[in-house]
Amino acid sequence: MAWFYLVLAGLFEMTGVAMINKLHRDKNWQAFVLLLLGFGLSFIFLALAMETLPMGTAYAVWTGIGAAGGAILGMLFYNESRNWKRILLIGVVLGAAVGLKLVSG
Repeated sequence: MAWFYLVLAGLFEMTGVAMINKLHRDKNWQAFVLLLLGFGLSFIFLALAMETLPMGTAYAVWTGIGAAGGAILGMLFYNESRNWKRILLIGVVLGAAVGLKLVSG
């Protein structure tokens, strides 16, 4: 269950990051509320995951999901570069997160 919580935490982290960008663009209260909700739920689920998982592993995976997910959202919705090197390095980040899962049991 801890890994499920950790993935949820990462997805909500992505939501929070996307809402920062949306808030800068649109400056509306809905984006601000979604930003707070995204980061708030992200921290709650990260805390739940850390009841079982080691702090270093949980934080690294959570950060990796948020960073890679934020970059992917930027490419899909905000016309950010889709350079093959960037995509390769996103894959490296995600691969590292999976590797931590595999060695953490």
